[in-house]
Amino acid sequence: MSAEKLKAEKRTEFGKGAARRLRAAGQIPAVVYGHGNDPIHLALPGHATMMALRHGGANALLDLDIDGDHQLTLAKEVQVDPIRRVIEHVDLIVVVRGEKVVVEVPVLVVGEPGPDALVVTDSATVQVEAEATHLPEQIEVSVEGLAAGTQIHASDLELPQGVTLAGDGDVLIVNVTAQVTAEALEAELAESPAGQAEAEAQATDEAAGEAAAE
Repeated sequence: MSAEKLKAEKRTEFGKGAARRLRAAGQIPAVVYGHGNDPIHLALPGHATMMALRHGGANALLDLDIDGDHQLTLAKEVQVDPIRRVIEHVDLIVVVRGEKVVVEVPVLVVGEPGPDALVVTDSATVQVEAEATHLPEQIEVSVEGLAAGTQIHASDLELPQGVTLAGDGDVLIVNVTAQVTAEALEAELAESPAGQAEAEAQATDEAAGEAAAE
């Protein structure tokens, strides 16, 4: 993963009002921390930062130019406005080339399962350890031709070279189950309390209709 280069400015004003003014000016407030250093409060260019985070994914690597000094950072948390869908704040951690970090990486399910099988994704991410400059954007898991009853755990994933599993290997990632047929669904609904009550009500209505006809 290559680092996206961004020009950053140090912030001297803090608080909600200052953050609003920054966003109104097309910038994004951010904080860089880690490696025992004091947090650095920054203003990042809005559009360029948004594009860098979109291109780099959940673990975007950013090369920040801070007053002429370059600092390699990793996106740790991105706060997005739930309504306007704009970035409100970014937390970044300091990394160095060659350093290994533990991150959550998205899981991408590819392929089609066997006949009458349904794929259920139990975990959308997996925790891995890798060099900060060689983080995978996603981990692919193939379900091509898999039969119902097949389960894929974290320990079953094929990880890229240099990437190791950091979380629990027993975590269920994908569960391939049997598709429920229309007949089986109707039978299950009929056996449920609600289904039985509906059947009883229908029988009562039919009996009442027959009695009225007589």
